[in-house]
Amino acid sequence: MSRARKHNTTPDGESEETQVSRLLIWLSAMAIAFLLAIGTKAWYAGHSTHGYTLWTFSVLVALNMLLFAFTGNRVVQKRALLVIVGLLFTYLIASGGESNTGPLWFYVFPPLLFYLTDLKAGTAMLLFCFLLAAVVFQFPQLPMVTAEYDTDFKIRFFATLTFESIFCFVLEASRLRARNRLIDLARSHEHAARTDELTGLSNRRDMQNKLSAEFSRYQRSGRYFSIALIDLDLFKNINDRFGHDAGDAVLRTFSALMETIIRQTDIAARWGGEEFLVLLPDTSLLQALTLAERLRAGVAATRFEFDGKQLPVTISAGVCSIANASTLDNLLKQADIHLYNAKEAGRNQIAPRVRSQDDMEAQRST
Repeated sequence: MSRARKHNTTPDGESEETQVSRLLIWLSAMAIAFLLAIGTKAWYAGHSTHGYTLWTFSVLVALNMLLFAFTGNRVVQKRALLVIVGLLFTYLIASGGESNTGPLWFYVFPPLLFYLTDLKAGTAMLLFCFLLAAVVFQFPQLPMVTAEYDTDFKIRFFATLTFESIFCFVLEASRLRARNRLIDLARSHEHAARTDELTGLSNRRDMQNKLSAEFSRYQRSGRYFSIALIDLDLFKNINDRFGHDAGDAVLRTFSALMETIIRQTDIAARWGGEEFLVLLPDTSLLQALTLAERLRAGVAATRFEFDGKQLPVTISAGVCSIANASTLDNLLKQADIHLYNAKEAGRNQIAPRVRSQDDMEAQRST
């Protein structure tokens, strides 16, 4: 679950991993301050070894901060901090700290562990820490173990730590569930905001964003693109004669047909009403006209039906390339003019019309 954090952003656009790293920096700074202060106190109290050890851990935390500052590697930052904290708590349990209060710092570990890892990894690491504490408590004669704890302390320590660990687990599981619901809800709203509900194609707003992005790419790289503005011929007659449900069925069928004919790199959108716009990246005018004609022929050859009645469906389209326009507005305006010319010329055709060899020979003869 925690791996998904890096792919999600907060409302202000900042990634969750960035927030976690910032939090770790503040936690590390606080840890350094506490370690230095408690180490100094231990040193003045005559526990010089304990003081030097705590100062050493403060240096390790500081080095981890510097490493992250130079590399920016968040994974290493988290793992290194967990290792340092784990070693510190092992030392505090084994040595007892001052007056056998070292294990009390272990209560910081469960919330930090679940926050930096997922639930499974956090639980596994906690179980290992419980086992480590149990070994230290049960076998005080082991090397490096200098502390002995009475039975009451051991029972209360394990009971309270178990309660805290379960509590942190439940809270983190609830937080993750709520977070995932919010992410799913945000994605569904985002999808709805850029998708036409009836056809499932991009809506006008989303297409305008994609056109702007493609135009910017053209300005940077000089790679041409074209558009095809498509209109269903006499669509109002279909609504009037067969009903709006029939009109909706035609829009859905045409949208599905169009997506089978255009290329995977092309983007189709419902531009408004019965108008559609297709964005054709890396496409010249001639290539765009060819694709538009293939779409026109495909619609003409398709049988559109509703409630057993055949519906008269054809399309007209205006095509334009960015090579013939200076701005996006000009590109759309020219495509609209070509669409108007196609309709004025009798509908069920593409404009501008590609001149055939017969047309050119006829022009020469006159």
